[in-house]
Amino acid sequence: MSASAVSTSPRAGLVPPFPVYLFDIDGTLLDSARDICGAVQQVLETTPCEPLSFDFLRGYIGLHLIDLFNDVLPGSTPEQVDGFIQQYRTLYLARGHKLTRVYPGVTEALAALGGRKGTATTKGSVTTRAVLEQFGLLPYFHHVQGTDGFPAKPAPDVIHAALAAMGAKPEEVLFVGDSAADMEAGKRAGVKTCAVRYGYGIEEKLAAHSPDYWISDLRDLLPHATPEPTAAKATALK
Repeated sequence: MSASAVSTSPRAGLVPPFPVYLFDIDGTLLDSARDICGAVQQVLETTPCEPLSFDFLRGYIGLHLIDLFNDVLPGSTPEQVDGFIQQYRTLYLARGHKLTRVYPGVTEALAALGGRKGTATTKGSVTTRAVLEQFGLLPYFHHVQGTDGFPAKPAPDVIHAALAAMGAKPEEVLFVGDSAADMEAGKRAGVKTCAVRYGYGIEEKLAAHSPDYWISDLRDLLPHATPEPTAAKATALK
């Protein structure tokens, strides 16, 4: 799609207020790629896999680790993949999120945004809560929902779980994320979707799921802000 091929939605313009907001974490609230990909690289160093670049591994953020390890280590048994995942989780936590940063504007946006707020992330709920607490974001959330023993995005299960816990109806919710998997999960769950341009996703892949809104800064969700219209650009993000 060319940069001039802009598709504008009737909903372009201000993002209206929603009673409930759900947020992806990695690539949406936190720039955590260095820690995530670093832990994956540490795991792969113990396998026959050829070294993989940071940029390649970043493309898997938001998907389940099962997908990553099955792709880069074809022929692995389910037991081996489970072992890689357990090793990753130990290494990831041991890194202490030292290379992770809160994106500019996120804290200000969460503090000022009305409505109830929850998460819908591929991380487990316990890990998600700990990470949000470490970066001072936990007080802004009414519910923390991770992927706990059910299918990961693009399946809608994590969104359904968050809605059930918060007593929310799909039509009340805006789901904000940075990946095509986020947008697909949101559509399948029947909620409105908002794509962020600053994360790890590729805009063409995001646009294929027709997000209801696009923003370049989380503060664009605030009532005074004017976010970008629903549009698709050719340039990939990072």
